[in-house]
Amino acid sequence: MDVAVFSTKPYDEQSLRAADPEGVHKWVFLDPRLTADTAALAAGHDAVCAFVNDVLDAEVLATVAAGGTRLIALRSAGFNHVDLAAAAALGLTVSRVPAYSPYAVAEHAVALILTLNRKVHRAYWRVREGNFALTGLLGFDLNGRTVGVIGTGTIGRVFARIMLGFGCRVIAFDPHPHDEIPAMGASYTDLPTLFAESDIIALHCPLTPETHHLIDAEALSLMKPGVMLINTSRGALIDTSAVIDALKDGIIGHLGLDVYEEEEELFFEDKSDRVITDDVFTRLLTFPNVLVTGHQAFFTQEALEHIAETTVANISAFERGERSGNELDLPR
Repeated sequence: MDVAVFSTKPYDEQSLRAADPEGVHKWVFLDPRLTADTAALAAGHDAVCAFVNDVLDAEVLATVAAGGTRLIALRSAGFNHVDLAAAAALGLTVSRVPAYSPYAVAEHAVALILTLNRKVHRAYWRVREGNFALTGLLGFDLNGRTVGVIGTGTIGRVFARIMLGFGCRVIAFDPHPHDEIPAMGASYTDLPTLFAESDIIALHCPLTPETHHLIDAEALSLMKPGVMLINTSRGALIDTSAVIDALKDGIIGHLGLDVYEEEEELFFEDKSDRVITDDVFTRLLTFPNVLVTGHQAFFTQEALEHIAETTVANISAFERGERSGNELDLPR
């Protein structure tokens, strides 16, 4: 199949070519994001391979379908950026990578916790400048702390098990409980209780209409003063303006983000020589107790290999007229 790959970085091309060593598919690697302005680049390609910040709304889908595209192959688990009703109406198939490396994302969430708690990022720069003072670097023992996990899919369960290993009490919320949570020694509770009792709250749930701005002013008002909030899932789970107010008021003591609500124009690009015009984002960066990484939680060798292998398998199955099992159920 002819495949147009949008938002391509060198590691994307390398991993996809490695997953298709015989060159069964014809790959066209495109640097720009898929948007209404770039959708015409997909003309003549049977499949479009898209990433998390590509735009797949009704306008873009109509353009690529008119150009001959029949498959949207997402190289991500999340699909909140896809207009599924429009895809169905256009007769498109949408496939995804439902799981690539839950360990990568869960371990990155833990890295954010440890870095924020023990001020590793601040200590690194101090020592390089010859400053060995410990003032301002005080942390706390994770052992005995209560960790709230929102979302107990594969990533959430891996994260919960890691935190139990630190000696934490783990409580969780998910509208679809999993037997593994109580079996590992954690417990389910409701959201208000999780908010009220947790010293650390980690978000591992998908972005849906129900979870949009799950962490808003009302939710924050229920939390312990000084709570640590970690988000490695989707940026719009958090109302960023409300979180900034909570940082100023001391409700949030530490904030670790690998995702951001308006990240599309920022993440995955080198902006070091430009002025960042997103005032909300730049305000976040002024807080010493905020740590932001650029959507890198997934970024391990194992994850890239699995993403590429599953994406190629999805495309190959579609070409054979078969289902890979990773197709999204589209509205009828």
